[in-house]
Amino acid sequence: MSKDTEKTKHDAQVAQFRFALIAPVIQGLYPDASATAYYKRVTASPLTLPDGSTVTYSYKTLEKWKSQYTIGGLDALMPNTRSDKGISRALNEDAIAEIYRIKEEHPRMNATQIYEHLVREAFIPSTVSVDSVQRFIRHNDLKSARDPNLRDRRAYEEDKFGKIWQADTCYLPYITEDGRSRRVYCIMIIDDHSRLLVGGELFYSDNACNFQKVLKDAVATYGIPDKLYVDNGCSYSNEQLSMICVALGILLLHTKIRDGASKGKVERHFRTLKERWLYTLDIASITSLSQFNGMLKDYMRDYNTTFHRGIGSTPLERYQASKDHPRTPQSRQWLDDCFYNRITRKVRKDSTITIDNVCYDVPMQFISAKVDVRFLPDDMTSAYILFDDKKFPIRQTNRNENCHTKRNNLPAIDYSRAGGES
Repeated sequence: MSKDTEKTKHDAQVAQFRFALIAPVIQGLYPDASATAYYKRVTASPLTLPDGSTVTYSYKTLEKWKSQYTIGGLDALMPNTRSDKGISRALNEDAIAEIYRIKEEHPRMNATQIYEHLVREAFIPSTVSVDSVQRFIRHNDLKSARDPNLRDRRAYEEDKFGKIWQADTCYLPYITEDGRSRRVYCIMIIDDHSRLLVGGELFYSDNACNFQKVLKDAVATYGIPDKLYVDNGCSYSNEQLSMICVALGILLLHTKIRDGASKGKVERHFRTLKERWLYTLDIASITSLSQFNGMLKDYMRDYNTTFHRGIGSTPLERYQASKDHPRTPQSRQWLDDCFYNRITRKVRKDSTITIDNVCYDVPMQFISAKVDVRFLPDDMTSAYILFDDKKFPIRQTNRNENCHTKRNNLPAIDYSRAGGES
């Protein structure tokens, strides 16, 4: 992982952490007598930062963050320094997954034994201390010999539309388009209270860009939810989604690792989708993703207007009873700006930067500088550099075209002297 990518990830984690603390006040959901009382209660005990360390804040710090966010949005919650020097990354995702696997199969293994296994099997380097493993096991309640996957499950339901949306991806069968057979993925978002399908689309890949597209369409149609509940897959756990949610004012929640079942409503809906719709289709007759998506939209309209036994009405009827709860986007342009991905790049001497292995030309005044780049993954023609609140467009490099571009800073060549003086 490059240093710039690490910085972006760290900044997103810090912004999401700060927003999570002030979100109840922004969304008007705190149970205390006043916002100040809420801030004092939350800061009464030390808080755990994204890197695992603990810190004690004054309640005035949270008041300052809330004020800054109201004025400046996401950027106001980003750390002042863009360096992540000293950030601990002791346990990577593979090591964490292995700890859960070991605790499930061998619940009596202690932290030292697990640490030795992780080092021996190269999940972590020997420079990582055993304390890191002990701390993770203690903080995640894996110390006892009971089944570590046994969760306290309780039925729950929010009281209004838009308080929580759940999202997930479901694998669908392969279809053949233009002579090529490809797997189809269904990305779906469901409202917790009404069971309304607020977003859904089929894709040939399950990635962060496609989920952001579905989320953006859902927000544009139904408003901004208070919370978004997702799992830890790469499509849902990434720094760009964290920054998008903070910019929108959405509290992003993730399930515990290997606990996707906690998103019960969206998981249960995928079973309904297969039984009521997918298994009735002649997959061989579907010849394009566009055709398949049209069929999905028909299913979603039918689902949203069909009586749901779990809620005693149709999802659409329940939605209409509290449809005014979600906040409305300020404007279409504001919504577009919230969904721009953010990265930092250093401009090379030839006035170019690279994004996803593609080279882009940038204005020459940024040569050797670090720049803040904003872009939509599915529309790189809209990419730009943001500097002093001004947008400077960038474009994909065309080396052949650049070869014929007139440059004003080159000295004139006297071709009469090309062969030497006569």
